[in-house]
Amino acid sequence: MGWTEQPRAQNLIPFVVEQTGRGERSYDIFSRLLKERIICLNGNVSDDMASVIVAQLLFLEAENPEKPINLYINSPGGSVTAGMAIYDTMQYIQSPVSTLCHGQACSMGSLLLAAGEPGKRYALPNASVMIHQPSGGAAGQASDIAIHAREILRVRERLNRIYQKHTGIRDLETIEKMMERDYFMTADEAKSFGLIDQVLEKRSVKKQDE
Repeated sequence: MGWTEQPRAQNLIPFVVEQTGRGERSYDIFSRLLKERIICLNGNVSDDMASVIVAQLLFLEAENPEKPINLYINSPGGSVTAGMAIYDTMQYIQSPVSTLCHGQACSMGSLLLAAGEPGKRYALPNASVMIHQPSGGAAGQASDIAIHAREILRVRERLNRIYQKHTGIRDLETIEKMMERDYFMTADEAKSFGLIDQVLEKRSVKKQDE
């Protein structure tokens, strides 16, 4: 496939057809997965994506606050504020959120991966995970640049402490050092670091409440 065909292919969303008592009913694949309490977080973390993910989390909690939600992540990262909106909602709702990385979970994607229910954070064997400090830029008067510099340092401190909370690493300095530059990990390394709990090679037998 040539590169000129890729954007068109990315817009193709499969539909599935189900037989019901009233005849056939069709769903786009993501709506059908939502019925199974599966949410797919694919691509850059943006405000638009966050609004959709948050809405799905709230909807599934309203349906059954005790039943687990499965969040599949394949993301290079993106907006810190959009990612924090998803993160805070995951922590806020009553439903436990299981996370699974397939492909990659970088930057804010790795934070959301780590934010899953303890014991229920997974990655597939060839997944890639990356952590780093936030980046940004500012223009204008010196005082404006100083304001933005202070804010990004505050955000960096907050993100470091969130990683510390979910990895169980007591020494904050260790996290700060690793976050200085892009730090890539294999699935096994992410497990050793504490970002995930298990590397999955094969789906286990499905339980009644999953």
